[in-house]
Amino acid sequence: MTSTPDIAKQPPAPQVWPALCANDARALIRFLVDAFGFEETVVYGDGDVVEHAELSWPEGGGIMLGSVREGQESGTGPTPPGAFSAYVVTADPGAVHTRAKGAGAEITTDLYVTDHGSRDFAARDPEGNRWNFGTYPGEPR
Repeated sequence: MTSTPDIAKQPPAPQVWPALCANDARALIRFLVDAFGFEETVVYGDGDVVEHAELSWPEGGGIMLGSVREGQESGTGPTPPGAFSAYVVTADPGAVHTRAKGAGAEITTDLYVTDHGSRDFAARDPEGNRWNFGTYPGEPR
């Protein structure tokens, strides 16, 4: 008799969505799409104000962001502008690096191979957030 894997023991699909806010959320969205290759999934808001936006990473996952809200207490809500940092897994960091440079992104660390064999680079967006891109997908569960 052949046994089938216990589906109940399989890990769930990723459900972690980093969230940040921006002084100019619409410009940040354009930058993240043009420079890094995120895909605009949804943007809610009027005029310059973005109440909620979701950007998907083509290789899986994504981020949420919105405009800075007046009167928001420090330490509540999304990460304030310029304080966000993320590691984004990609099969082709060279292509993302080339795209980012072509779009005028500030490259803070050029392509290199890490001690654990990942090919990585780092960049900063116009709001000052730090983005690391590389091939390291994390250890298997």
